[in-house]
Amino acid sequence: MKILLAIGAGSFVGGVSRFLLSQFIQTKFPSSFPFGTFAVNIIGCLLIGAVYGLFLKNSLSNEWRLFLATGILGGFTTFSAFSYETLELIKSGRMNYALLYISASILVGLAATFIGWQVTK
Repeated sequence: MKILLAIGAGSFVGGVSRFLLSQFIQTKFPSSFPFGTFAVNIIGCLLIGAVYGLFLKNSLSNEWRLFLATGILGGFTTFSAFSYETLELIKSGRMNYALLYISASILVGLAATFIGWQVTK
C-alpha cells in the first residue's frame, strides 16, 4: 500500500508538472509545432535515463525508483517509459522487438488516436 501511495503521489506531481511546463514552453515559443509536449517528452527521457543509471549503480532503492520513474516521470510523460523499455530491448539484443515496438507504438498509437477522434466527433 505504501508503494501505491508513493506512485500515486508521484503521478500527481508529474502530471501537474507536465501541464505547467508544457504550457509555459508553448507560450514562450508560440507555434503550431507542439514545443511544450516535445520538450516534456525529451526532459522525461533524460530524467528516466538518470533514474535508471542511479538504480543500476545501487544508488537508488527500488521504492525511490518506483516513486521517481513510475510515479513522477510516469505522470510527467509515458514517452520516457517507452524510451526506457526500447533501450532495454536493444541492450538485451532484441533489436527486432525494439524496432517492432517503436513502429507499432507510433503507427498503432496514431491509428488509435484517429479512431478515438472519429468515434467521438
